Amino acid sequence: MTLAATTTLVLGSLTGLAAAQDKVTFGTNWLAQAEHGGYYQAVADGTYAKYGLDVTIRQGGPQAPNGQLLIAGQIDFYMGGMSTIDDVKQGIPGITVAAIFQKDPQVLLAHPEAGFTDVASLVGASKLIMGKDSFFAGYWPWMKAKFPGFKDEMYEPYTFNPAPFIADPKAVQQGYLTSEPYEIGKQTGTEPQVILLADAGYAPYSTTIETRQDIVEKTPDLVQRFVDATEIGWYNYLYGDNKAANDLIKTDNPEMTDGQIEYSIAKLKEYGIVVSGDAETKGIGCMTDARWKEFYDSMVEAGVYEAGIDISKAYTTQFVCKGVGMDLAVAK
Repeated sequence: MTLAATTTLVLGSLTGLAAAQDKVTFGTNWLAQAEHGGYYQAVADGTYAKYGLDVTIRQGGPQAPNGQLLIAGQIDFYMGGMSTIDDVKQGIPGITVAAIFQKDPQVLLAHPEAGFTDVASLVGASKLIMGKDSFFAGYWPWMKAKFPGFKDEMYEPYTFNPAPFIADPKAVQQGYLTSEPYEIGKQTGTEPQVILLADAGYAPYSTTIETRQDIVEKTPDLVQRFVDATEIGWYNYLYGDNKAANDLIKTDNPEMTDGQIEYSIAKLKEYGIVVSGDAETKGIGCMTDARWKEFYDSMVEAGVYEAGIDISKAYTTQFVCKGVGMDLAVAK
């Protein structure tokens, strides 16, 4: 096992900390980055240990099926989205217990000179470069349902190479708020026009904490401690000293740079990705029944989900919205 594959830290004993800790493995959805910062922070500064947890972070990546490993019982928690709605439909025992990102960081990128300023205006694009998941079951069906004029013929597959976008002044490309704009800006010298889909009404939670039904039922105290410690980790990462966490991120992912991390943290704050909406008054990780229903209804309208799925089985709010760690927040 290499450090680039996983990060396992056994922290020194803390004052008043019991000798025995619950071992927990948390799987991320991609290679280590600032968007995972709160988890690494809670390892680095001893928050997980303070809550009686010995946490291993298993980073994701192209060949890391962490979502499947969760359901197979090989890891305990997973950084997901709202795909537990699909779990309900398929009879899979996954459940979401917290939503770290109040806003999905998915963006559409345009050239500043193209004059595209919102989602509706993108009807005038020469092409929309996006991944197949977004095209078939993500924000593309939502865009077509909400804004008239979008046609499937505009679609071009995204190969994670910005060259086709850079070459066409009327092209639009998908991206992640904290990633592609930074890279394109480095290559072209000009940051692209950024349109955050969440601010246009596309409202899934993102970077959620998923686990299994049996873990919630048998060990709710463990779930609560993991959620609470993670929320505190995120406050400390965003508003405190995050150097040790960033060092761990760069250990797991040696290609990660200080410049990219700094940019990502700034954008998470600027756009309220973590702290906005319900999280402003009830704490990081907060989820509500109304928000889950709103998203599900919008995707039924878009034809992504069928009506009649009991989404109450896809999540539980029993562990969140308790204001844990809010006292650690400082002015941006």
